[in-house]
Amino acid sequence: QLQASGGGLVQAGGSLRLSCAASESIISFNAMGWHRQAPGKQRELVARITRYGMTNYADSVKGRFTISGDGAKNTVYLQMNSLKPEDTGVYYCSAVRSRDYWGQGTQVTVSS
Repeated sequence: QLQASGGGLVQAGGSLRLSCAASESIISFNAMGWHRQAPGKQRELVARITRYGMTNYADSVKGRFTISGDGAKNTVYLQMNSLKPEDTGVYYCSAVRSRDYWGQGTQVTVSS
């Protein structure tokens, strides 16, 4: 089970940190990630981290977003800086093992 939190309303240029708390050890998953879905658009991968700590990001967020994990807290974070209105959307955390797992979404709204 994945529980996402941390969304909200922020002005352009601001920051937010999203949290995804897992009900079990995060290193039991092959990878965990954050996706987002803007109104009228398909869900897209924003950032992903593997159990070995390797990360990858969507080109649109490179240099602004950072994904990290805390094994002691079974939580994955997405630090989002220099937010832009186009970052607005519902953010979902995910985990991959033998199948995909999804948390509920958290709304991020960036005003211009």
